[in-house]
Amino acid sequence: MPRTRGGYKTRRRRKKVLKMAKGFYGARSRLYKVAAQAVDRALLNAYRDRRVKKREFRSLWIIRINAAVRALGMSYSQFMNKLKGMNVQLNRKALADMAYNDPKAFTNLVDMVKKGNAE
Repeated sequence: MPRTRGGYKTRRRRKKVLKMAKGFYGARSRLYKVAAQAVDRALLNAYRDRRVKKREFRSLWIIRINAAVRALGMSYSQFMNKLKGMNVQLNRKALADMAYNDPKAFTNLVDMVKKGNAE
């Protein structure tokens, strides 16, 4: 039986993999077998890290809120507990953004929470 060379579909599949490997270092961007392994690994990491990114951002927001609140003489857990008790509907992303970009408004919010009266 004669040896078959890669036809249309094989060529297309390999070109697709090499296109995805563009920018990789050395053989990873040139040789199909090595590129296929590198692309598989890259896709797995991308899939995993789309979920990890959400965790890391939430952690960053908490760190920023904690730092800003501690500078004003309160702990993060106390602040969040009193916010929930006052039924303030601000999420951690909005609070962290306020603490980072508008410290004056954040200070007013913390003072309001310390006094315990929602306006």
